[in-house]
Amino acid sequence: MGARLAELLDSASVEISSSGHHLKELADHFAAGTNVSITFLPGDNFRHNVETAAALRRAGFNPVPHVAAREIPSREALNDFLVQARREADVRRLVLIAGDVAAAKGPFRSSHDVAITGLIEANGINSVSVAGYPEGHPWLDGEPAFDALAAWRDWGARSGVRVEIVTQFCFESAPILVWLAELGARGIDLPVTVGLAGPATLATLTKFGLRCGIGGSMRALRGQIGRFGRLLTDNGPDDVVRGLLAAPPAETAAIAGFHLFPFGGLRKAGLWLRDFGQELPHAQNL
Repeated sequence: MGARLAELLDSASVEISSSGHHLKELADHFAAGTNVSITFLPGDNFRHNVETAAALRRAGFNPVPHVAAREIPSREALNDFLVQARREADVRRLVLIAGDVAAAKGPFRSSHDVAITGLIEANGINSVSVAGYPEGHPWLDGEPAFDALAAWRDWGARSGVRVEIVTQFCFESAPILVWLAELGARGIDLPVTVGLAGPATLATLTKFGLRCGIGGSMRALRGQIGRFGRLLTDNGPDDVVRGLLAAPPAETAAIAGFHLFPFGGLRKAGLWLRDFGQELPHAQNL
């Protein structure tokens, strides 16, 4: 069991900030050809996003910029960004997010508002990633969250753009497996990239977990704090991955990849991926 997922972990994607300051560290610890998403935080500049994407492309990586809908001031600004990203960095894939600001700066309040402009497919973008939340989201949970993903499935079918879901990280595998089963029961047959919290101190993981609204699996993190006895011990996503590897293949059939959130830095994330990967030939015995 788990051999297919073990192979997918080898090609896990990762992310960096739009500043591009971590390109050397990225090149030292991740293989050329890796998909690298470029975050867009409140106050970031879309021009920096394009410049970082171009630098990633020159370094041999596949740049995947985030497009934060509420940060876009106009339809024209969105088109300008897409044109520049395609021309300067050969961007063909995006991560679409609403953005972490309450008030929209322009006409787009949601990532779906960006999609229905028609500008994504018009500019040659052939793949987008949208967010999924196995443990819910403070602003979108339950039925509305699944309805939103069903709408993405339908938009992808109409537009011809490949849509995949990238999940928020969890600290145990059970919520992911339950959520995958719910997707299947609702006929939401989009491929899923599972987000993993890269190795970091337990204090750092707790901070990011609380900031991102992680739910029940925080108890697993608290249990590890008790197990290791101190907050400064590094902890990777080993237990989450092992849980997915051990699940029956039918329960993980929708998983199409993994994404590392490098909370402890790119070096730690890359070393974890290498070291954990050395154990994966035995995944079928889990």
